[in-house]
Amino acid sequence: MNLRFLSAGESHGPQLTAVVDGLPAGMPLRAEDVDPWLAKRQQGYGRGRRMAIERDRVRFASGVRAGRTTGAPLTLVIENRDWKNWQEIMDPAPGGEPRKRALTAPRPGHADLAGGIKYGHKDLRDVLERASARETAMRVAVGAVAHKLLALLGVESLAHVPMLGGVASRVPFDWSLRERIEASPTRMTDPEAEEEAVRRIDEAKAAGDTLGGLLEVRYRGLVPGLGSYVQYDRKLDGRIAQMAMSIPAVKGVEIGEGFASAALPGSEVHDAIYRSEERGWYRTTNRAGGLEAGMTTGEELVVRAALKPIATLMKPLPTVDVVSHEAADAARERSDVTAVPAASVILEAVVAIVLADAYLEKFGGDTFEEVRERVDAYKERARGY
Repeated sequence: MNLRFLSAGESHGPQLTAVVDGLPAGMPLRAEDVDPWLAKRQQGYGRGRRMAIERDRVRFASGVRAGRTTGAPLTLVIENRDWKNWQEIMDPAPGGEPRKRALTAPRPGHADLAGGIKYGHKDLRDVLERASARETAMRVAVGAVAHKLLALLGVESLAHVPMLGGVASRVPFDWSLRERIEASPTRMTDPEAEEEAVRRIDEAKAAGDTLGGLLEVRYRGLVPGLGSYVQYDRKLDGRIAQMAMSIPAVKGVEIGEGFASAALPGSEVHDAIYRSEERGWYRTTNRAGGLEAGMTTGEELVVRAALKPIATLMKPLPTVDVVSHEAADAARERSDVTAVPAASVILEAVVAIVLADAYLEKFGGDTFEEVRERVDAYKERARGY
């Protein structure tokens, strides 16, 4: 792995932090390249009160000077504004136990019970705070840095929501719909489907329930041959799937027409190959979603993920208290009715991290100019192959 990162921080701690290693020197990078992505993650119809508290902004603590990466590890910091309300509860100093807001009634669908058993916690807040989807704010920040690198190499992306709360969009995706998608509170292509989805979100909120949906991200401008077929852990589709499945509440991932292709004959699944002097190598269909045998084909990359409904319910499901072992209602935490629009932005971010790593794996150099020169030379070679 050439581009690697670790994140740290709790949902109600003072800050989220990430250290990103492997970026070449000389890549233009400013906070303005990251903050709009953080803002997009906080938007979407059905978000909870936490989004009204936080105003996520990134701060570079190392690795950037005069608006350019230095080649040293990049440290990103996002402060949690809600920390001021939780200092006593989250204080790292010993004492004061049992703490206020202790969690002993595990929530079905969350990490609470398995995490408590694994690490021996009886106050399940020690699990909740790190397992929270709040951590994805930092992954979006890292993804924004990856997006910057990809954009400078001629790659663009767009995420949207094909289905929310059982309401499917009837307007097919098209890149010309970018403005519509970015302005939409549900990130859907279809205004009529959006209206129905909003109604269902309102109904779910009134009922104390939550909703899931489908996410889709597309990338175009990718060179063919990112990834590899020679070892299982170098296959790009596997790397993308692992990263996508690491998003909280994602329960399924497909590339291209993955699940639908299982019911079709091969003649209706595989993409015929053509070549012309004008276009070079191309396909007239893209059922493979831009990936074959663990490598990009040069066609548009299409990744979809299924997001289950959020597990924190305002009308909670039955559970068992881990201290008393008595039946109880699951704990309530401030939460969203749906995070599907935001999760599409998160999916876009984590796929960007995988793709940026794949570019640096294939074209890596000490400076960004070296990387760009190698990419440009490879594009010419691939076209003339």
